[in-house]
Amino acid sequence: MTPLGYDQPLYLLPFDHRHSYISGMFHFEPPLTQEQHAAVADSKRLIYEGFEQAAGAGVPPGAAGILVDEEFGAALLHDARQRGFVTAVSTEKSGSDEFEFEYGADFACHIEAVAPIFAKALVRYNPQGERALNQRQEERLKQLSDACHRSERRFMFELLVPATAAQLERVAGDTNAYDQRTRPRLMIDAMRALQDAGVEPDVWKIEGLARRADCERIVETARRDGRDAVGCIVLGRGADEAKVRSWLATAASVTGFIGFAVGRTSFWDAVAGFRAQTLTRAQAAAQIAGRFRDWVGVFERGRLANAGAEAGAAP
Repeated sequence: MTPLGYDQPLYLLPFDHRHSYISGMFHFEPPLTQEQHAAVADSKRLIYEGFEQAAGAGVPPGAAGILVDEEFGAALLHDARQRGFVTAVSTEKSGSDEFEFEYGADFACHIEAVAPIFAKALVRYNPQGERALNQRQEERLKQLSDACHRSERRFMFELLVPATAAQLERVAGDTNAYDQRTRPRLMIDAMRALQDAGVEPDVWKIEGLARRADCERIVETARRDGRDAVGCIVLGRGADEAKVRSWLATAASVTGFIGFAVGRTSFWDAVAGFRAQTLTRAQAAAQIAGRFRDWVGVFERGRLANAGAEAGAAP
């Protein structure tokens, strides 16, 4: 099915983290007790409170949204939808290296229950990796892609391209060199392979890129063969603030990159501070709001500068 696409500004605060969040922030081991579950859910409500503050001050109307899991965030998705924010729900089983549905064969029913604008899949896919693994993932992802488009929901694809051992060896184990020299080409190859397998995202959620030319090639691939309305957004990877700002500024200068989804860099310190009682709840929410507004400002300035440059270049 041809993707519907999505080419409007899209500024997401993602906090659908589960496995790494529960273990890293709370040091809980599943299965969670009722009290532990409530503590995790309340921390996600705190993140949402920060989002609400930001969305009410300086974020373009219609562009602000949240990405959260159903388990801890169903009520937040409902509230955000009622208030006109963009909503996205995660579909993948958290903590798994292979893409599998969180709710198995019932995945479509769970998506419909929370009625988001986007269903999101996080996928680790290296086109030079194990072929059988890639084929299994392609089959499941096509199911999700088709289900979204049948229901006229948008499909968001979060593409991670972890290095194989051989690829890391070729750059002497330097992960920065891999990110700069190898990953951009692999991302394009992965996108093409997935498209050819019938996986048709409306928005690609892309690891940050340092070079504008690489961003341009990503957009060309996302929009190839008539996929003209497909958008791309930048994810934060939990990087430091300077790195996130750099990635956002680079992506914003390229038409087709419509926004971002920056999670841990937005909320982790604030939630940790609240849990350690070094921040009040209001202070933690304000810190989250401030960082989210910062990302919006960086992207908006880059987007408007790019639009001005394109207008000036028009005949």
